[in-house]
Amino acid sequence: MNSILPNASTLAGASFPPADAARQDSVAGSRLQRQGAASESELRKELNVGILQASMQVSIRSGDQSQALLFRSAIEGINEALAPTLGPDAIQNAMGQDNTAEATAGRIVSMSTGFFEAYAARRPDDDPETVLRDFIDVIRGGFEKGFGEAREILDGLGVFAGAVETDVMKTRELVLQGYDRFLQDRLPGSAQAV
Repeated sequence: MNSILPNASTLAGASFPPADAARQDSVAGSRLQRQGAASESELRKELNVGILQASMQVSIRSGDQSQALLFRSAIEGINEALAPTLGPDAIQNAMGQDNTAEATAGRIVSMSTGFFEAYAARRPDDDPETVLRDFIDVIRGGFEKGFGEAREILDGLGVFAGAVETDVMKTRELVLQGYDRFLQDRLPGSAQAV
């Protein structure tokens, strides 16, 4: 990074007065700070993208892998829906795990509902039931978007039939049931309300 800033001997041999040298040094330092911050942010973003891309490589050669695609698409949709409130990549992908319908649905529900407290903390003055219902609407919408994208991809590849279709539809049903359970458990008057 020091190669961006002129060194003292370069400044001393330059044809501008000392006051201008100090101003040039200050301007170059400010530029370096901006570039450093931008570079660090860009590097972090690129690293995150690289990690996500590496962890979300999906080969559509078997029915089990279609669950991985559904999971990835659902998480991306939920991340996108939560981004305005909780920032980008609110949920990190956890591929390489059990990709049965039950396990995939469990991860989707667990990871997406795990952000409820953070979501609610950003709306402390709102009615708690409204916050809860809005949160479920946000994550359900993100899931449905991701599910739709995964289904279109699988259909386009000609593999959305038979066991693949059965597993994908079962996963969707289990996720929606999980969201309903999460909502019911936290509604006022519920035996398990938090």
